[in-house]
Amino acid sequence: MKFLPLVIKNLFRKKIRTTLTILSIMVAMFLFGLLAVIDTAFTAGIDVAGADRLVVIGRSGVIQPLPIRYKEQIARIPGVTDVAHASWFGGVYQDERNFFAQFAVEDEAYLRIYSEFVVPEDQMRAYLSDLQGCIVGRKTAERFGWKIGDRIPLKGTIYAGTWEFNVRAIYSGRRPQDDETAFIFRAKYLEERASQFWRGLVGWYVVQVKDPNQAETIAMNIDARFSNSNAETKTQREETFIASWINQMGNIRLLVISVGIVVFFTLLLVTGNTMAIAVRERTGEWAVLKTLGFGDWTVLALVLAESLTIAGVGGGIGLLLARAFTSVGNPMPGLISVFYFSNERFVMGLFLTLFVGLMAGAIPGVMTMRLRIVDALRRV
Repeated sequence: MKFLPLVIKNLFRKKIRTTLTILSIMVAMFLFGLLAVIDTAFTAGIDVAGADRLVVIGRSGVIQPLPIRYKEQIARIPGVTDVAHASWFGGVYQDERNFFAQFAVEDEAYLRIYSEFVVPEDQMRAYLSDLQGCIVGRKTAERFGWKIGDRIPLKGTIYAGTWEFNVRAIYSGRRPQDDETAFIFRAKYLEERASQFWRGLVGWYVVQVKDPNQAETIAMNIDARFSNSNAETKTQREETFIASWINQMGNIRLLVISVGIVVFFTLLLVTGNTMAIAVRERTGEWAVLKTLGFGDWTVLALVLAESLTIAGVGGGIGLLLARAFTSVGNPMPGLISVFYFSNERFVMGLFLTLFVGLMAGAIPGVMTMRLRIVDALRRV
């Protein structure tokens, strides 16, 4: 700490250069923060997927409906503790741009399996007592200003007509990464109003198993049970199902990693260039410091301290700005359901920034440490 004033004085010797370097790092780490948020948004479903949950879809994909009678047969398979069915609704609220996921689900069974969705007991009772009742995610309710008791009309795209719903409950997630944008309503309502063609069919089944280690075996038993039938199934872990769904939009994680690598090397070059110039400009001063008794390791520490300070200040400000930006709200509520900068990613960004500062100052620092006093003074 006793050398801190010296480090600060050296940093402000070239104010414009230091400021521009800090701004460059700040922008780069702000970009890193946004990329981390986007990556979290597209992979949150995988991260929170239940290890004890399986998804049963048609062998041709989710577009192939399954008979509702499959539920009882799935429930009898050893290792299965609970089963619920769900169907994609695909309605439009006011405008097609107001997109949010809508599911017709099997009353209590669905929410029993997805225990991370918290619904107050009184609201749950109101939902179950109303055929047109619906449960809305907290973020979707805030997005449209919905409250308990509101009447919500949706224009059907798969199921024709205008469908009226009563907001009877608003759910919240137990964890920050839980999806709080879904619109859930009773499958009985869909069954009663849907055309004859859709009756007796569901979109998919969610299966809860007793032992996650036996999930693969249970999945194979389910598919074997319906093999050679008119509606064969494909059963997989929930995380695998979500990952395959995300991959249809492209390899988002590869894109994020690629841009992150570019950001890393940009930071390294910018900070490294700044430190190299700063060290070279003060060659004579390093020689004087050594003459006064500063050891080689002390000189190295001074160079690294400057580099770490520049990287730390710029990176810290950039990451804080990214967190402040994400805390304002989701700018793309119809595209992504989760929008937040997790503490883990924030800490990762700090470590990346400090690592860049360490690497950028390492080469100039080692050169200064190995600098001979006579050679340095000869350059002056």
